[in-house]
Amino acid sequence: MLGRKLKIKKGDTVMVVAGREKGKTGKVLRLVVKKDGVLVEGLNMVKRHTRARGNEPGGVVEKEAHINISNVMVYCGKCEKPVRTRINVLEDGNKTRACIKCGESFDK
Repeated sequence: MLGRKLKIKKGDTVMVVAGREKGKTGKVLRLVVKKDGVLVEGLNMVKRHTRARGNEPGGVVEKEAHINISNVMVYCGKCEKPVRTRINVLEDGNKTRACIKCGESFDK
């Protein structure tokens, strides 16, 4: 699984298409490649009990847990729905990801 090319990158806006958070959108904070997941800002919140370390107090901390990458799709702002992506090759040889429906580029 480590050699697989992922279609979602850090900073993308994604929509959850399956599971408890279905229909919600958020920004990708981090890719969890070994577990085939993504951390999405403000989604799939879980509570973790932490021990006090030094001057940091212990207690219950709420943070994001990873969502499987198969349960999220890139969200197109122009189409206003989750879409599949295609690779466009520009004249200078660079590759960009674009929406299949409207052709809007996700890479700046």
